[in-house]
This record gives sequence, C-alpha cells and structure tokens, in this order.
Amino acid sequence: MLEALSYEFVQNALIAGLLVSLASGIIGSLIVVNRMVFLAGGIAHTAYGGIGMAVYFGLPIFLGASLFAVMASLIIAFITLTHRNRMDTFIGLMWAVGMALGVILIDLTPGYNVDLMSYLFGSILAVSREDLYYMGGLLGVIIFIITFWYRDILAVSYDSEYATLRGINVKFFYTLILMLSALTVVVAIKVVGLILVIALLTIPVYIAEKLSNTLYMMMILSGIFSSIFTLCGLGFSYTFDIASGASIILISALSLFIFLLFSRLRTL
Repeated sequence: MLEALSYEFVQNALIAGLLVSLASGIIGSLIVVNRMVFLAGGIAHTAYGGIGMAVYFGLPIFLGASLFAVMASLIIAFITLTHRNRMDTFIGLMWAVGMALGVILIDLTPGYNVDLMSYLFGSILAVSREDLYYMGGLLGVIIFIITFWYRDILAVSYDSEYATLRGINVKFFYTLILMLSALTVVVAIKVVGLILVIALLTIPVYIAEKLSNTLYMMMILSGIFSSIFTLCGLGFSYTFDIASGASIILISALSLFIFLLFSRLRTL
C-alpha cells in the first residue's frame, strides 16, 4: 500500500476520502437527528438527473449534480413543510423521475459511453484536483455554517417548537440543512456511489451517537469514524483489487456489527 502513495491519483483519492468523510460526519449527524434519512435518500437518487444533465450539456459533473440536487432539496423542503401527509408520494416520484431523466439524458448524449457503475458505486480513484477544490470548499462552508449558527441549528434539530418560540426561523434552517445534505450527497457519490451514499452518512453517525451526549461531539466522532472507515476501505480495496466504494461500506458495516456485539456483551 505504501508504494501506491507515490501515485497522484491515490493521493487524490485519500484526500477526497478524508474531505468527504468529515463533511459526511457533520451533515450525517444532522440528517439523523432531524430524521431526514429518507429525504436524503430521495435527494441522492434525484441527483442522478443532474449527472445526466451535466453530461448532456457538457457541464462539470459536480456543477450539474449540485444544481439539480439543491433544486430537489428546495422542492422537498417545500413539500415537507406544506404537504407533510403526501411527503412519501412526492419524494418517491422525484426519486424515480430524477433517475429516469439522468439515464435518458446520458443515452441521448452523442458519442458518450458512460460507465454507470462509476456513479452508482463510486469512482474515488478518478478524483481530480478540481474535484478536491470543490470538496474542500464545501467542507469549509459546512464548518463555517455549523460554527456560526450552531445554537440555532441545535435548537431546530431537537425541538423545533422551542426554536420557534425563541424566534428562530425554523423553515430557513430546515431548508439550509437539506441544501447542505444535497451538496454533501453529491460529493459522497464520487466516493461510494449513489447506491451506498446513505450508508456512509448514517453508519458512522449511529456509532458516534451512542458514544456522545452532544450534537457537537457526535459530529466530531462521526467525522473521525467515517475517515477511519474510508481509509481502511481504500486499503482493503487496493489489497484485494475490488471496488473502493463497496469496500468502504463493508468496513463500516462490519465495524457497526462489532460495536453492537461489544455493546451487547458489555450489558450482559
């Protein structure tokens, strides 16, 4: 594994893995405590429409997917705030339409033979320097927003009624969390793929939630666990020459199983 570090694409993959892991740890914590896992899943699959749009119009993949995912998050925020009783139907519809639109636009792109597996299950070894700048910028924005509005986000996440009484704009922060989730999902797709992205956003958070008593600590531990799982998954992938995204999630799931087993034995 050490000799592989001399290659630039491996270095980019490691940096991308760490940047996305830290972003996923922070945003994944918000997704879990706000009970948005299903919403984030809808955004993840809808984002495939943005990938197809980017390919068809010759735009950078991250740009097209980000614009589409943010638009989807705004629509989902509106639906969940105004038509909560029909939320599942609308999100399921967006999920299917986004995927279908992405597939059709890619098929209609002249002379473009895309490897769908790279989007469905990740292609971290294909990360470029420009991708790293985007990931680093997004992580910086997330850290700034969480630091600046931490108390407000904390109040909205755990008790929206109390937050409203305090004069906090609950709708604004709810929408902001969904938008940040959408952007994080887009960069995470590059690492583990569209199919496995929710696992990256939730497995480390579940472990961190059991070991922390504050949202702040949960975010830190989630980022640390996610980084460890990602690095171990990349090493496992390189050693056995298998898919990196699936390896990362396999390591994460195995770690969760060991954690649950240890916790069970400890209580007994």
